[in-house]
Amino acid sequence: MNLKDLFISYFVSKGHKQIPSAPVVPENDPSVLFNTAGMQPLIPYLMGEPHPYGKRLCDYQKCIRLTDLDSIGDKTHHTFFEMLGNWSLGDYFKKESITYSFEFLTKVLKIPVTSLAITVYEGDDKIPRDEISAQTWEQLGIPKERIAYLGREHNFWIPGDSGPCGGDTEIFYWRDQSEVPKVFDPEDERWVEIWNNVFMEFYQDEKGNISELSQKNVDTGMGLERVMAILENVEDNYLTSIWEKPRKLLEELSGFSYEEEPIAMRIILDHIRTSVFIAADPAHIKPSNTDQGYILRRLIRRAIRYARKLGLDISSNWEEQLALCYINEYQDYYKELKENKEIVLTVLKQEKEKFNRTLEKGLKIFEKVSQKTKEIDGETAFHLYDTFGFPIELTIEVAQEKKMKVDEEGFQKKFLEHQEKSRTASAGKFKGGLSGNTEKETKYHTATHLLNAALKKVIGSSVHQLGSNITEERLRFDFPCDHKMTEEEKKEVEDLVNKWIEEAIPVEKETMKKDDAIKSGAECMFIEKYPDIVTVYKIGDISKELCGGPHVTNTKEIGHFKIKKEESSSAGVRRIKAIIE
Repeated sequence: MNLKDLFISYFVSKGHKQIPSAPVVPENDPSVLFNTAGMQPLIPYLMGEPHPYGKRLCDYQKCIRLTDLDSIGDKTHHTFFEMLGNWSLGDYFKKESITYSFEFLTKVLKIPVTSLAITVYEGDDKIPRDEISAQTWEQLGIPKERIAYLGREHNFWIPGDSGPCGGDTEIFYWRDQSEVPKVFDPEDERWVEIWNNVFMEFYQDEKGNISELSQKNVDTGMGLERVMAILENVEDNYLTSIWEKPRKLLEELSGFSYEEEPIAMRIILDHIRTSVFIAADPAHIKPSNTDQGYILRRLIRRAIRYARKLGLDISSNWEEQLALCYINEYQDYYKELKENKEIVLTVLKQEKEKFNRTLEKGLKIFEKVSQKTKEIDGETAFHLYDTFGFPIELTIEVAQEKKMKVDEEGFQKKFLEHQEKSRTASAGKFKGGLSGNTEKETKYHTATHLLNAALKKVIGSSVHQLGSNITEERLRFDFPCDHKMTEEEKKEVEDLVNKWIEEAIPVEKETMKKDDAIKSGAECMFIEKYPDIVTVYKIGDISKELCGGPHVTNTKEIGHFKIKKEESSSAGVRRIKAIIE
């Protein structure tokens, strides 16, 4: 039986009602482009609104996350994934929820208890340590050495600055061939989180005061792709049965084995699957230069680029064959795939033909430029975008392969000189990576601006943000750099950020026209994604960035900044993960 069927069958047997998966494009939430988690469509009911299906719910939810788009091509990341979830809206609570999760994993899926470890909320001065969850896990057979107590940054959930909140308990699996350690170390990355149970038992008001809720909720989430890799004992998610048919089809179409070209095949497999689900969505998204359409266009065109690298005949119907493979595999679970099959195939074909007509011409420009210089200047980059439909990300990607640089700042200036082809309908869709805008996330967001400024001083003025992601527990920042940072460089960056924090510099906020913001020297990425009126945040003479915010009012509010990891993100791109202590 399929894992989705097993999950639903189990929870229905425990009195849950299956609810249908929400669309990938949120119906009444303009703050995000796509549904990113199973709980997202249920937020009103978690806030207290009665659900028509009752108090016990379960589902499998289509999710799209773009924060790790640059990681696609490795063994574990996907832009589209399925989230399995069960909920209690004021019904059962910790003991029952934990028992259900344990029973499903160990009895239904037959995962050995000896391969599991647990984290629970350690509590603070306002909320007590979660002894009930820890005791329940022990009673079920998890030894004390495999249960770790962690703080707010790891095991606590709140949907913003205020609202229902509470600790969570997370279930980890030992995903390694070596012997399972007796003692659980949450910092050991061989322990992989597979399920998260959130217990909403408190309410935090705007002033930070905590009170107990009369209706206590449970919200759980488990990633299907990750669990399938565990069940089938593979370390590469793309080697699970989920991908078997499309993977074999792509091998047949290209003449390459998966082992010969794993990165290109993962990108094609992932991007075509995600494109199928976006194009089939009831929102009727079409490739464009804005919002969800921009993402759809980018995914299709990137898949085409890698199909060319595999030697596929681009004029053939390779994309249709792959799309049909996914439609056939998923249509019994998501009816819109069957209902909108022709729409999906038409979207893919038309975008492929449109891009194919211009791709060859664009690549010829690269060849000409590469014979004269090792840099694509701003004018050429914009010409590739405006005339040949090359997103700036694609220009950067091709340039990296040819060991060329791109004048991205020059591109942005040229872009502003050109009349905008489309306008963003809602400024709220672009919040700079903030999901909940909590106090901690607000601090991280301002710290990201300081980090960007410090890297410019230490590494060089060419540093700029290529991507960032902020959570309650850390910030992640991608930037162009041709070398692994030395310990001295990392320390210098850390010291600079902390120096600026200690200097208690006011953070000034100003609203202005987008053109004026760029003329004033404000830095930004993906300028086309911003509305005509934007917000600029200035930190003394250190930083000036166009941003969706929010930010602290003074750097002294941030805390102590510490770099936890510096690593490669992709060719010519480094990634920093940092925390605030």
